[in-house]
Amino acid sequence: MAKPTQPNKDTVLRVYKALAKAYPDPRTELTYESPFQLLIAVILSAQCTDERVNKTTPALFARYPTARELSKAHQADVEKLVHSCGFYRAKAKAIISTSKDLVEKFDGEIPGDLDKLTTLAGVGRKTASVILNQAFDVPAIAVDTHVKRVSQRLGWAHTQTPEKIEFELRALLPPKLWGKVNGMLILHGRRLCKARKPLCEDCFLREDCVFFQQGGEKKIEKKKGASTKRLAGTAPRRHA
Repeated sequence: MAKPTQPNKDTVLRVYKALAKAYPDPRTELTYESPFQLLIAVILSAQCTDERVNKTTPALFARYPTARELSKAHQADVEKLVHSCGFYRAKAKAIISTSKDLVEKFDGEIPGDLDKLTTLAGVGRKTASVILNQAFDVPAIAVDTHVKRVSQRLGWAHTQTPEKIEFELRALLPPKLWGKVNGMLILHGRRLCKARKPLCEDCFLREDCVFFQQGGEKKIEKKKGASTKRLAGTAPRRHA
């Protein structure tokens, strides 16, 4: 198997500048007023839209404004408040456990350190990186599904796990740009470089995109067509 071609640094910089022009303010779309609120919002955003989280958190934070209050909350009460975010039982348990850890380990304050953040219940490397970027302006890259997809399509990343992709991206750009490129890749993935239907013809990066140059959009359409034919040819289920 041929070794993946490493991205050209000049091309990476050109793409970065194009992204910066399209997304000049690539900060999180989650609404928050403190690092604690951001942490809770990020946990709630798993498999949920930022818009839905933003509609949910005002009532949650009005009742539990700090880690101390949330750490003492009853599971059932929190479940009612976060129900609309999906997976509400697991998420309620996670944010209560995280709050308890914050109180016990850090006197209720959010640490601005990756290793310390990842000691909190329910906080992995991705979540910790978001907090560092957005709340503390510490250079970090959080690899979510959008960052993974876009970086792979651009030819910036060739591995599969979030942590490995993180280190591939960190090697391409200086630390001062990590937070910005992180946010720009997320926005680009949401608006143009979508998973099932990438808008390649509308994309300003297509000339520097490995996915587009290799006919990726057409391959996706071909797969969809094949799937539709298989479904159309499937015999109807027999009912007992």
